[in-house]
This record gives sequence, C-alpha cells and structure tokens, in this order.
Amino acid sequence: MAGNEWLNGYLEAILDAGSSNKGGKEGSNSKGKRRNIKEGESGWLSPSASFSSWDSDGKEEKPASVAVFSPTKYFVEEVINSFDESDLHRTWVKVIATRNTRERNNRLENMCWRIWHLARRKKQIAWDDEQKLAKRRLEREQGQKDAADDLSELSEGDKEKGEADQSDSRKEKISRINSEMHIWPEDEVRRLYIVLISLHGLVRGENMELGRDSDTGGQVKYVVELARALANTKGIYRVDLLTRQISSSDVDSSYGEPIEMLSWPCDADAQIEGESRGAYIIRIPCGPRERYIPKESLWPYIPEFVDGALGHIVSMSRALGDQVNGGKPTWPYVIHGHYADAGEVAAYLSGTLNVPMVLTGHSLGRNKFEQLLKQGRLSREDINSTYKILRRIEAEELGLDAAEMVVTSTRQEIDEQWGLYDGFDIKLERKLRVRRRRGVSCLGRYMPRMVVIPPGMDFSNVKQEPVDVDGDLSSIIGSDRAQSKRQVPPIWSEIMRFFTNPHKPMILALSRPDPKKNVTTLLKAFGECQPLQELANLTLILGNRDDIEEMPSSSSIVLTTVLKLIDKYDLYGQVAFPKHHKQSDVPDIYRLAAKTKGVFINPALVEPFGLTIIEAAAYGLPVVATKNGGPVDILKALNNGLLVDPHDQKAISDALLKLVADKGLWLDCRKNGLKNIHRFSWPEHCRNYLSHVEHCRIRHPTSRLELIPNFVEEPMSDSLKDIDLSLKFSIDGGDVKLNGELDPAARQRELIEALIRRRQRGENPMASINGNVNVNYGPGRRQRLFVIAMDCYDSNGGLQKFIKNMIMAAAAGSGRTGFVLSTGSTLTEIVNVLKACQVEPSDFDALICNSGSEMYYPCRDLVADVDYAAHTEYRWPGENVKSTVMRFARVEGGAEDDMVEYVEACTSRCHTYLVKEGAKTRRIDELRQKLRMRGFRCNLVYTHASKRLNIVPLFASRAMALRYLSIRWGIDLSKMVVFVGDKGDTDYEDLLVGLHKTLILKGSVEQGSGGLLHSDDGFKREDVIPQESPNIVLIDEGCDAHNISIALENLGIK
Repeated sequence: MAGNEWLNGYLEAILDAGSSNKGGKEGSNSKGKRRNIKEGESGWLSPSASFSSWDSDGKEEKPASVAVFSPTKYFVEEVINSFDESDLHRTWVKVIATRNTRERNNRLENMCWRIWHLARRKKQIAWDDEQKLAKRRLEREQGQKDAADDLSELSEGDKEKGEADQSDSRKEKISRINSEMHIWPEDEVRRLYIVLISLHGLVRGENMELGRDSDTGGQVKYVVELARALANTKGIYRVDLLTRQISSSDVDSSYGEPIEMLSWPCDADAQIEGESRGAYIIRIPCGPRERYIPKESLWPYIPEFVDGALGHIVSMSRALGDQVNGGKPTWPYVIHGHYADAGEVAAYLSGTLNVPMVLTGHSLGRNKFEQLLKQGRLSREDINSTYKILRRIEAEELGLDAAEMVVTSTRQEIDEQWGLYDGFDIKLERKLRVRRRRGVSCLGRYMPRMVVIPPGMDFSNVKQEPVDVDGDLSSIIGSDRAQSKRQVPPIWSEIMRFFTNPHKPMILALSRPDPKKNVTTLLKAFGECQPLQELANLTLILGNRDDIEEMPSSSSIVLTTVLKLIDKYDLYGQVAFPKHHKQSDVPDIYRLAAKTKGVFINPALVEPFGLTIIEAAAYGLPVVATKNGGPVDILKALNNGLLVDPHDQKAISDALLKLVADKGLWLDCRKNGLKNIHRFSWPEHCRNYLSHVEHCRIRHPTSRLELIPNFVEEPMSDSLKDIDLSLKFSIDGGDVKLNGELDPAARQRELIEALIRRRQRGENPMASINGNVNVNYGPGRRQRLFVIAMDCYDSNGGLQKFIKNMIMAAAAGSGRTGFVLSTGSTLTEIVNVLKACQVEPSDFDALICNSGSEMYYPCRDLVADVDYAAHTEYRWPGENVKSTVMRFARVEGGAEDDMVEYVEACTSRCHTYLVKEGAKTRRIDELRQKLRMRGFRCNLVYTHASKRLNIVPLFASRAMALRYLSIRWGIDLSKMVVFVGDKGDTDYEDLLVGLHKTLILKGSVEQGSGGLLHSDDGFKREDVIPQESPNIVLIDEGCDAHNISIALENLGIK
C-alpha cells in the first residue's frame, strides 16, 4: 500500500474538507455569484458537470448557483486525474478489510466506491468523444473519396498537372502571385470601396487596450492597421471597418461613437477629391447597447448586426456613387470577415449584395475543440456551454461555404487547422482548381481558395543603426555608467544588471510564460552547453509578474521551473529575467540584443505564425526558430537564421553557438533579414492581398443590385397602365433614371419615347413583363411592409382568417402598408390556397416561394424576378446534387420510399422531396455536413410539417429575400413586420431575428418541422435567438385584428 499513500492522503483530505463544509454550507452558498470560467484557469474551478461537488459522505451534490474555492472538488479531481481504477480498488479493498463501526470508515468506503464509479464514467465519456472524432474522420474520408470518384474522369494531362500543382505548393511555402494573376496595378486610377468586419472586442484607432480581455488582442491591432494600410494603397477610395457599438459605462465612451476616422490618404490619389475618402471605424449597434458582451454571448445578435451593416453599406454605396461614379452606386469591391462571428456576417452580406467575400479565421474553433477534448478536463457539453464552440464551428463552416478566398498566415494553418473542417479538403480543392483552369465542369462542387499572406507590419518606427555603433551601450557597461544611465532606455539597465559580463552577445527569448513556448528546454540547452555559456548571455522576457504564486497555474509553473533551472545549472550572472517591461520597451530590447551582436530565438513547440521573428529581423537580429509551424515559411522568405527541433536540446545549443560564434554567418543573416523584411510590410501585404482578390473576382457573378427609385405612384393613362413607372430602360446604351424629379407629364413622355425606340430596334417593349428580361418592379412608397410567414399548410381555412385580420390591422394604421407572403410552397400551391381563402394574389406586392428560392410579383401577372434568381444561383449545384441528397437524406436501414423526389414541385432553383409519414430522415445539420464533405453548398429546409425537404441555393432563403426586397424597394428593415406562428419550417429561427419586428401568433401553426433542424450534438436554440428582444412580441390570446393592432403598437408600428 506504500504506492497508495498519496491517494489515501487525498481521500482523507476530502473527508476533512467535507466535515468542515457541513457546518458552513449554508453560509458559503450565499456568497458571491459564480464567476465565468475562462480558458487557462486551474482545473479545480473548471465547470465540469462530472465533477460538480461532493458532500462529506461522498454523495454528489447538484451544482449551486454560486461557487467559491472547493477543497473537496480539488481533491476529487486530483484523485480522478492522477490515479487509475486499480489504485482506488486497492484502497477500497483495504477499507472493507478493516471495516468497523466508526462512522469515518463507513464514509471512506462509500466515497471510494462513488469516486471509482466517477472515474469509470470519466473514462467512458473520453472514450465516447474519441469514438465520435474517429467516426467524423471516417465520414470526411468517405466524403472525399465520393467526390474524387465523381471527378475521376479527369484526363491524364489534368492529373499530371494537378500533381505538379501539389508538388509546387510544397516547394513554395510563402504564397506568391502566380502566372494567372495580375499584379495589383499601381498606375491605374480606381475608386474602390472595401469593407472589413471585426465584430467582438474593443476596437479603436488610438490607445488600443490590447490585453484588457481575451476579446481585445492582436486581432484588433491587425484589422486597424490593415484598414489604414488599404486606405493608403493606390486605387482604394474608402475602407470601412465595421464593429459593434458599445455604450456601456464599463468601457470608454469612445467605443460608443458611431464613426471614427482612422486615416486620410495624404498623397496617393490627391487628384481625386471626396468627403468620404479614407479609412473609418463604423460602429453598428446590436444587442443590448448598455452592455459589453463577450464574443461567446454575441451569437444571438449576429442578424441584427447584419441588418445594421447592410443599411450602412447601401447608404455609403449611394453616397460614394454620387461622389465618384456618376450617381451609380459603388458597391464594395470585397467584404472581408475576421474571426468566426464576422465571417458569418460577411457571408450573409456577400449573399445579399452579391459581392466577393474573404475570410480570415485568426483562431479556429474545431482545432480548439479537439485540443480541449484531448486534455480531458471538460466534457463535450461543458466545452460547448462555456465557449459556445459548436455555434462557432458552424459559423466557420458557413464562412467556408460563402468565401471566395481564405487568407491564412502559414501553410501549417491550412494543413493542420482548416483541414479539419467539413467544408474544406485540400486535395479536392486542387482537383477543382485544375478542372476550372482547363474549362472542365466541376459537377456543382466548390471549394474556397486558401492563400498564404503573412500579416503586415509597420516598420516606420524601426531605427536602422550600424551594428558597430556602441557608444550608448558602453554608457551602461563602461566605467562612467553611473553618470550616463539616463542617456539610454531604462530597460537596458534593468537587463544589464543581471550580467556579470554584459559585454557578451545576448541570446534573446520573448514570449508568454506558457508551457507551449518551451522556454525550459531552451534554458536546459543553455545550461548544459559550456561553450555557449562562455560565449553568450541569455535574456528571458516572460511577461510581467509581481508575485509568481498569484499568477495562473500554468504561468507560475513555468516561472518556478525557470528559477529552479537557473539554480541547478548555477547560471547566476549569465541569465536575465526582469520582472516588468512595457510594450513600448520591446523595440529597445531588440535593439539591445542587436547591439551586442546577439541572436533571437523562438523555441516554441508549435508556432502558428511567429510575429516576434519578423520583429527581431526588422532590428537586424539573426534568428533560431522552431521548425514546427509558421517560422518555416518566414525563414524561407527572410533567409536570416536556422530552424531547429524544439525537443532537441543539443540542436538548439548547436544552432545558437553556430550563429553567435561565426561572425560572417551572423552578418549575412542580419543583412538578409534587413533586405527581405519588406515582404512583411503592410504595402507588400496589401498588394499581395488585392492581387488575390482581383483574381478571385474573375469567377464571381457580375449581376449586381440595382436600386429602384422610390417615389409615390400616380395615375396613368390607359395606354401605359401596364407599364411600371419604376422600370429602368436601357436607352442607347445609357440609363433613364426615373427619380421623381421630373413632373408626371415629362416622365410619361420619357416612357413613350423609350418604348418607341425599343420598337425601332425590333425589341418587344413588353418583353420584361413577359419574363424573358428582368423586371425591376417597385411597389411605390410603403411606410411599412407586412410579411406573412406563418407555415400553415393545413386546409382548415386558418390562413384565410389570419390574412384578413392582418389586412384589417394594417387598415387601422396610418400610411400605406405593403404585403408579402413567404412560404415553403410552390407558386401554384400558393395561388390555389389564396383562391380557396377568397384572397386575391394581387393583394400582395410579392410572393416568396419554395423556401426563398423564387420571387413573383402578382401585380405584374405573377412574373418571376429573374434578377433575384440570378442573384441567388451562385454555387448552386443544380441537378448534380440530386443523387447525393437521395442517398444521404435517408437514415441507414430506411426504406427506398421513405423519401422520393416530388417532380411536380421541382424547379430550376429548388429540388423538392416528399417524406413518407413516420419515416426517419437525417436532420438538417447532419445532411448539410454530408453535402459539405462532398463539395456541395446548399440551403436545406424541411417544410410542410416535416413532409417535404427543399434543397435550394446557398444564398436563397426567406430571410435573405427580405433583405433583398429591403434594398431594391428602399424599405428599412425596421419597418418590416414578420408574422410567424409559434413553430414552423426549419428556417423558422432565421425569421425571428434581425432588425425587423416579429409577431408570433400562438396556436396559428399546428405542427412544425423544428425537430429535424439540430442533431443532439449540435448547438442549441438559445445560441441563435436572444432570450429577450424588444423586436419580438408574442400574441398568446386571440389573433384577431384588435390584438394584432395592440401588438403592433407595442412594437412601435403605427
């Protein structure tokens, strides 16, 4: 039992802690609220349901609403994590053998039994998680194989070219402009508008509060500097950085300002004048404005941000068009989302505006999820509840669906992180690229292009000094240093005081005190290499500290180990480890190392990028860096150092000794770094970035939204009563814009002349109305728009009653009200239902059919909006996806007739399938995953009470259709009221959120399809819909016109 002494001690400690807690349990439960658990806190405070809490009898208690430090919980976790079942079993056997009537022994026996079961349950959970990950990997591999089989008809020439592309990509790590791409033209005058989005954190241009919390870090600095750099690039007229507006008393008032100017281009386009030029931070309100919301809690408010951002972009596009484009709207050249939340926003904006989207992940949820599962401290449910990780992963998958291009910092990020996602497979992406290049069909499949563009850096403040200038250095290490300390940066004196011989070259390491940074291995390598000790000093800049014991456990362990190793190897006088430094001291630290002819080292186990390596190179420091991750690409570009295995102490010491001892090599590395550092400058980054964007725009549809002037309708003569005054005719290559500035007679004259000219050219003047040419239909001015989206598919006349009540409620208000009917049914079915309800289709301004894939205008003989169809067709796989849907929509073991194609309801933009009553089919997120793995990008909707499945284009949905109409008709989304039931189709949740108002009519829908939306392992509804929203009102007692009118007044609709 000697080996069980620690275990026995822990068990005794649990009993002691339990006894002390029993007397004070009531008082302790009333103390402060449970604080949120953040990554990096010690295990005994992790919010694991498996380790909730224990009483002194070993019985599991329900978690309380508050939590303070629990010794019991700490020791229980130590037992479970540090000992196996055999140890617990031996202790239990001993307790049984020595059983007596003492209460403590009985409690110990009971506790051993319960903890043993808990340990087994923990193992089972870990096993289940591993099985799920393994199953998902197999599914991805099968999806890749299926896609490869479908594309197997590649010619031998195609295959050889694809293999050549793969070998080239391995050789060329830093992405370069390839032969198909045009370098960004520096002499061409353009006036482009770019939109960047970084949603979370505290974003401002000056005095950035980096490190204030986990949401305000390097990403904030990156996007602000990117916006400034792009605005200073020739051809870019305006850059908007969109973020969340925060008017909380907990943060500075500057975060509540709606607009902040970042820069005004000083010279590049001086000949182009305009009041809107430059880079700006635009703060869009979403969610409770008086609260600062962490990124994990922002998800329900994403649609509000999308709608607010859409309104800003449309207004700005109009203003820029007036300034630089002759009155024609200047739509964004690209919309770029940063991180998962902004990636989802960018995806919706890209689909609505039909402009290219770019995504930068910064850090990725799926990689983090798998890492946390492997650690074993938190269960799958705990990870999701703490980090909302599944919601984040779905946002990243949607970003991959919509993005033309994904910008990464390194090749490692592509291979090891994005490669984990359903929506990206590097082999399939290369095959599709080869097929596009040769003009071969991709069979409806799509993969975004991954591009390595290292982050830019601002080198304007970097002082290039000759390496032999040491006057200021001698002032702190020479005989007169006492009189000259004020002449040099204070941090120099702080570092030099550690050294017995400060004249030796300095080996510099700068990082957080994190185990992953591998500083202890560096220290061992230095301590065990006597020649290196004799030749150089070592400086460790490991963050700031006051008391090591008060730091997070991981940091305190690293720092304690550092101190022990210094003592073990007797490195006093040879290693500097200052307690404090400021961010402004970092350039001076690099300069000091360069002046001593030292070396910078990054020995991290894995380094995703390696910004410190670039910073060191900018100051002329040669580099030794880990061979795992981004440094491989960086050193290939800079050619200023050596790569090492971070686990090999001898390799680390040999590389450092080689660089320090060989002065010729040291000087060559310094010169190469300074010569090539421009590759990581912001101007170079922007040229590379814009060249790639220009290339990806070639494959993007050219159709764009055309804004219809919104003016009051006036009576027309009989000869023109069928012609919409808001039509825009193409007249001799130009546009006649009917913007309401002409008097009615002049407008009518313009229309007649346009019709005559079209007849003279042999065109049918009514062709646009017959459906062969686009119809730019506008209903005229509307003060509000009522959207009926109740998914009533029964035949009991319920829809008729609701429609009439809504019309009566609209008549009671002031101003003109428009009506739109939005449903998952076909046009024919809608018309038949309306006739059965004795409602004329012409009572509606628009009919949105087939789950948002089609739009018709009853006032124009039910003609389809072909521009909307063209607008949403991008990435639509068409007929290619049919067989895959039929194959995977049925669950294993299901009958062939569980799901069959409904040919009568299918259209060119909607594939419809009938689901047999009682049949089991895959849920939406499961089926979407199967399609993504095979390169198909679609929107899937169960409708008609789960009796139908509609497959529509990715950018087609009922919610997106409303945004489309808002722009085309000039109706603010806040003036739209969407009427829904308390349940509906699987796209029901999308209709509840956003800036529009929502009236939920309880009892109006008998049965919905919501049960087929999320799988058991998916994210929850509260991650999509806010718990409380001023834009949502529930009518739970009677849905007559009077109650609807009252609800509208509560929403501010009068």
